[in-house]
Amino acid sequence: MDTYLQPTTGLTVSGIDHIVLRVKDLPASIRFYADVLGCPVERRRDDLGLIQLRAGGSLIDLVPVDGVIGKRGGPAAGVDAHNVDHVCLRIAGFEPERVRNHLARHGVEVESEGVRYGSSGDGYSMSVTDPDGNGVELRG
Repeated sequence: MDTYLQPTTGLTVSGIDHIVLRVKDLPASIRFYADVLGCPVERRRDDLGLIQLRAGGSLIDLVPVDGVIGKRGGPAAGVDAHNVDHVCLRIAGFEPERVRNHLARHGVEVESEGVRYGSSGDGYSMSVTDPDGNGVELRG
C-alpha cells in the first residue's frame, strides 16, 4: 500500500462535515442548491449572512462575498478565479437520464459526464456549474 494512504496523525477522517462557498448572488445560490439540487435550508445566521443547507450528512454553507465571513476571502471569484475547483455531491437513486432531465428543467447544462473515480471507487457522474462558476459534480 502506498505510504500516502497510511494515516500518520492518529486521526481518521470519516467524511466532510461542511464546505463554505463565498457567493455573489445569495438568492441565486440558494435556488441552485435548494431548488435544483434538493439541499434544503437548515439554518440561517442573518448576523453573519450565513445560510446552511443540508446535503445528506454534510452541510453546504453559503456566505455573501461582501458579508462578515465572505469579506475575509478577498475579491469575488470570477472567470479567472474560483472559490473551489469543484465539490462532488453523492445523489441517492442516481439515474443519469432522470438527473439530466431534472437539470434541464432548471436550465442547468451538464458540461461533462462519465465514469470517474471517487471515494467509493469508479462511478458515473455529471459535472455542472453553480451560479458563481464553481464546479459541482453529481455522482451516483
